[in-house]
Amino acid sequence: MKVTTGNQLSGRTELEADVCIVGSGAGGGVLAWQLTQAGHKVVMLEAGSHHTTQDFAPLDERLAYPALYQERMTRATKDAAISVLQGRSVGGTTTVNWTTCFRTPERILEHWQQNFGVELGEMLPHYEAVEQRLGVAEWPVQAANANNLTLWKGCKALGWQVKALRRNVRGCVSSGYCGLGCAFGAKQGMLLTTLPDAVNAGMELYADCRVLKVERSGEQWEVHGQIQSKKDLSPTGAEVRVRAKRVVLAAGAIGSPGILLRSEINPNDAVGKRTFLHPVVAVAGRYAQDINGWSGAPQAVGSHEFVDRGEQVGFFLEVPPMQPMLVASGVMGAGAMVNDFMVQLPKLSTHLALMVDGLHPGAAGGTVELLGNGRPKLDYPIGPALVEAMAAAHKAMARCHLAAGAEQVFTLHPTPVSIQNEDQLDRLDAAAYGALEHSIFSAHQMGGCGMSGEAKSGVVDANHRVKGQDGLYVVDGSVLPTSLGVNPSQTIYSLAHRAAGLLAAEL
Repeated sequence: MKVTTGNQLSGRTELEADVCIVGSGAGGGVLAWQLTQAGHKVVMLEAGSHHTTQDFAPLDERLAYPALYQERMTRATKDAAISVLQGRSVGGTTTVNWTTCFRTPERILEHWQQNFGVELGEMLPHYEAVEQRLGVAEWPVQAANANNLTLWKGCKALGWQVKALRRNVRGCVSSGYCGLGCAFGAKQGMLLTTLPDAVNAGMELYADCRVLKVERSGEQWEVHGQIQSKKDLSPTGAEVRVRAKRVVLAAGAIGSPGILLRSEINPNDAVGKRTFLHPVVAVAGRYAQDINGWSGAPQAVGSHEFVDRGEQVGFFLEVPPMQPMLVASGVMGAGAMVNDFMVQLPKLSTHLALMVDGLHPGAAGGTVELLGNGRPKLDYPIGPALVEAMAAAHKAMARCHLAAGAEQVFTLHPTPVSIQNEDQLDRLDAAAYGALEHSIFSAHQMGGCGMSGEAKSGVVDANHRVKGQDGLYVVDGSVLPTSLGVNPSQTIYSLAHRAAGLLAAEL
């Protein structure tokens, strides 16, 4: 695939396009595939660098995290309470995600329609189109690794709902290293699918190009891009300017609001507001047998037993991969505590509980704002509703581990709460929960440019058009009015597939 990288450019490069797409992840990649197939001239700008399958082959966390993640894997919320895992390379987060795919739950679509006036119409053709292109299929339980099977066995023993998950892979070898970029060419992210399709159909793709702002220029839009060094992300002095009939922001739920704010475009004063994560808490279990959770498909099974808790925040259960650096960085503690945890790694299984924020009464999520240097930052308060859900999730995960046969269960508090049987579960009641009380993560960012059917609310309409800005669109996870309660990648793929038809009709 031909990609123009930052080290190939100097001075100012000026380009013309029918559509300029900012971002090459789940939204931008699918949109570019469809628009180029329809014959439109597309230029894509991506802030991250271009890496090939061969570049991923070392399977080295020390190399992958700085190269492939936002802020070199250190992105976090304003108070540093939540670590935010988000991709930054050609292909975006689809290059490093764990491949889990869900269609958008019907209850979420109904909630959006009833509460935000968002009517998306028939989504089935869009689900099916991306599933076919990206090889989305159920991963058989018999192929699940021991780490995932502890969740499966625990849920089955407790009578909880649990099922095999679907993944966008072809020829997967179950290395378990999806988060480092797939060295085997099996992950069907944008890097190996829709982006080559679009480039082969004539799209020009520029990497290492951070978009500073967009502005109206007569009947067109002008996109201002700054070339950054692949080594240290410093500006090289080179620039890219794109003049286009239409501009689509697909830079993610933190990046797209940041671009709009730098561009002084803020419909309804809503840009960056109502940004939602699936805040994640974890509980580990030590088993007698080897788990070796670093090997095998990272997410093979999941449970939605607790996803709908009425007016309380729901949560769903999944399993993470257990690479050493990823695990160590997720442990809240230092010194001997971390050392003791890592010594047990071969015997450990970890369950995750992902909070479904945004559906409960009064939910406001977080806010993307600009720092003094123009970089976006997410402020994400953890209120009482999330604290209650995190406490409930800890108890559910502890019970699941014990039911699966764990010898010991412990939390990720600075001083872990340790449990060996159900009679000790009340120890969790005395623990503190919430910001900076224990490890919290999120790999799912949603909202900040939310859809709304009302003119006086939200940032974009149901056709992805930025309100009051003819020719400017947002097509990524930032348009979601709430979080989803499932991994968001396929929702974004499918919305982008839908948006391509709407946008093409307007060109």
